[in-house]
Amino acid sequence: MNKRLMSVLLVAGLAGSLNVAAEAMGNADAGKDKAATCAACHGADGNSSAGNFPKLAGQGSRYLAKQINDIKSGARKVVEMTGLLDSLNEQDINDISAYYASQSVIVAQAKKDLVKEGKDLYRAGNPAKNVAACTACHGPSGAGIALAGFPALGGQHADYVSTQLKKFRNGERSNDGDTLVMRSIAARLSDREIEALANYVSGLHL
Repeated sequence: MNKRLMSVLLVAGLAGSLNVAAEAMGNADAGKDKAATCAACHGADGNSSAGNFPKLAGQGSRYLAKQINDIKSGARKVVEMTGLLDSLNEQDINDISAYYASQSVIVAQAKKDLVKEGKDLYRAGNPAKNVAACTACHGPSGAGIALAGFPALGGQHADYVSTQLKKFRNGERSNDGDTLVMRSIAARLSDREIEALANYVSGLHL
């Protein structure tokens, strides 16, 4: 088995017990009110209408909490979020994350001409370029692995996925941890492959 994949799976196993406690700390009902200011960009139920703003609905709360904390601390740079998280404490972040995790994502319609290429990359990777299959961390249906903090991708805006892959590729986004999993994979993807993958996952049903 690929050493990188073994490391990812090991992390997933170790993170499971920690996530159970994290999930328990978030209150989705309280999070609904606290997420009111998020609705302008991400939609009241987490299904944003604009492709540059990610859909948060159905996303694992562990992953969401990490991203919110990373953006707040500056570990992940998102200009549009500047100052918006300053007033949130740990409980607020857990509650908001739990709320969006409890919502259902609205899946988009993938472009037919890119589906096969995207599907092949997502499910089998590209051994010739040492690109691992996305299913290892994000699951066959794009539901992710919530216990390990691996994000759901199914139904996400293609534009947003494409942008994030390119940011990982050029190093602009680096909050994928010391293992550099996403940066390593994205570095081996062409613009065409990124477009195909982003399109494919946008139509995946969780």
